Amino acid sequence: MLAKTYGGAVYGVSAHMITVEVSVSSGTKFFMVGLPDNAVKESQKRVESAIKYNGYTMPRIKTIVNLAPADIRKEGSSYDLPIALGILSASGQILTASLEEYFIMGELALDGLLRPIKGVLPIAVEARKNGYKGFILPKENAEEAAIVNNLDVIGIETLQEAIAFLEGKINIKPLDRDTRDIFYENVNDYEADFANVQGQENIKRALEIAAAGGHNVIMIGPPGAGKTMLAKRLPSILPPFSLQEALETTKIHSVAGKLGTNTSLIASRPFRSPHHTTSDVALVGGGGNPQPGEISLAHNGVLFLDELPEFQRSVLEVMRQPLEERKVSISRAKISVEFPANFMLIASMNPCPCGYHNHPDKECVCGPGVVQRYLNKVSGPLLDRIDLHVEVTPVSFDQMTEDRPAESSDKIRERVVTAREIQTQRFASNKQIFCNAMMTPHGVKEICQINQAGKTLLKAAMEKLGLSARAYDRILKVSRTIADLAGSEEIKIEHLAEAIQYRSLDREGWAD
Repeated sequence: MLAKTYGGAVYGVSAHMITVEVSVSSGTKFFMVGLPDNAVKESQKRVESAIKYNGYTMPRIKTIVNLAPADIRKEGSSYDLPIALGILSASGQILTASLEEYFIMGELALDGLLRPIKGVLPIAVEARKNGYKGFILPKENAEEAAIVNNLDVIGIETLQEAIAFLEGKINIKPLDRDTRDIFYENVNDYEADFANVQGQENIKRALEIAAAGGHNVIMIGPPGAGKTMLAKRLPSILPPFSLQEALETTKIHSVAGKLGTNTSLIASRPFRSPHHTTSDVALVGGGGNPQPGEISLAHNGVLFLDELPEFQRSVLEVMRQPLEERKVSISRAKISVEFPANFMLIASMNPCPCGYHNHPDKECVCGPGVVQRYLNKVSGPLLDRIDLHVEVTPVSFDQMTEDRPAESSDKIRERVVTAREIQTQRFASNKQIFCNAMMTPHGVKEICQINQAGKTLLKAAMEKLGLSARAYDRILKVSRTIADLAGSEEIKIEHLAEAIQYRSLDREGWAD
């Protein structure tokens, strides 16, 4: 007898439909085919135990389980439930006509309890796309799947409950969630706020400019100056998520298994801060079955690299292409996937190994040439992709104890959103560019035009401060953003002057 159940396999951030075919016929032995990995092959033992524990019988005749299409590799433990239900149906132990109406996924414990799985959201999207009535899955994953509308999401806790539902013995009400309500309820949910930061007004201003134009930032300063604290507050001033951005980001976190149980939609911009010992695969993604890395988990949000020179150089270099293309392509012998990676890079570093080079009060103990060697750990091509270089100085006691309240993130965000709306109109005809930081050299030449006085100032600054040629386009992009924040159609001298000061590491002799 033949039975079929349906599920999904995740590749990249999308899913493909998988048909689980079970044939029980005369003969002996159990066979599983269709390119299963070890975790899928081991499901035989879990399924057999769960079936017996719930009072059913594992067939002792020839049983073939085929995971189709057979040329796509199947990985993970989420096929346990459809395999178990297929075996029970093919052996005539359960009778139901509704088995083929649902996508079914879930990992079984030995006693038939269901454990949560990852990648539920793209599988739910695939189920709706293929016109299935609903999706039967572990209860802990139901909230995540429920953000897909026009799909009955049936959250269950045990194998026995799934059987009773399919046979019509019990009625389980589909989980219904209004995606927009969930989204708007949490869209401004940030724990950190700039209102809690005393002093550092120049750094707040730099981060406001970065948020307004989508610029990458590196902060250089001594230990304890507040670099990490300020970086953690950046997402709170970025423009609020759109619903489409929230769904894109949630899908990536779902595939990576980072959503957690009973979680539905990521409504606030992500902030990822990998440790400096992370590997290149962990940062950009990869593996035998490619998984998204930190740069994809930071999609539509912020990637914060603390102590930048402490990262392995090879790890940092793999970011160069994703920073330009806003995506990462991972190719293997039998599969090639693409993960989105549109993130803002915020990096911080000490100015030298001891941390006190150029400190106003403490003396640097690093020897001759040590500071320059330390800075050289970060390559020029990577620095070339960072628009703002900001020096962070320690906050004085008087600033820390001020009674005057600091400006809140909401107030700063209002200005950022206004500037982004100007850029949205500016780049309306180009679907590949959304903010000033994404402008091409041709776009910079066309959009960031300056008058003769501006050219004179920029020339003098480059000659006097010893700014490199690569700083030219960056200064113009940042000055365009500053002008947008000021509501100015033209780039004025004061906008250029402010942009010039954000190129610390390009100055000749900075490390002397």
